[in-house]
Amino acid sequence: MREWLEPILRVLQGSALGDAVRTTPFMYATLESLHILGIAVLVGPAFAFDLRLLGVGHRLMAVTKAARHLLPVSHVGLGIAVVTGLGLFSAQAVGVAGSSAAPWKLGLLILAGLNVLVFHRGVYRRVGEWAEASSTPIPARVSAVVSITAWTGVIFAGRFLAYV
Repeated sequence: MREWLEPILRVLQGSALGDAVRTTPFMYATLESLHILGIAVLVGPAFAFDLRLLGVGHRLMAVTKAARHLLPVSHVGLGIAVVTGLGLFSAQAVGVAGSSAAPWKLGLLILAGLNVLVFHRGVYRRVGEWAEASSTPIPARVSAVVSITAWTGVIFAGRFLAYV
């Protein structure tokens, strides 16, 4: 961990939020449970959309319809995961940031976010041309593989935070 970062993490950990999460009965366990539910609500629909980009269900649903129904649900899950994740992190910021899994989780979160940005500002801008095709463009399929890989890695790294 960088020396300049530790004082910031100590302030977060010593904040009212960090203290409340550590000392309020069942608060940490409740946040952890909600965090897992948030991840499920985020990743489940995102993976379903990614699988559609990879060609699964191409006869059943256009990419645009899949996006319209699945991605807003993922956004709700992301909101839940971010809020609860910040609460969990505030309780043990110094220890969690010192875990060897922390750079992996942060890096994979950044990769997942950049992938979404590149996908929506790139190949998805011309979705009307390929929304109902049985085979999506290679950049869309690459984005789907990156998404599935990055979010899987985020989940693994998140679990490893407690152990390494």
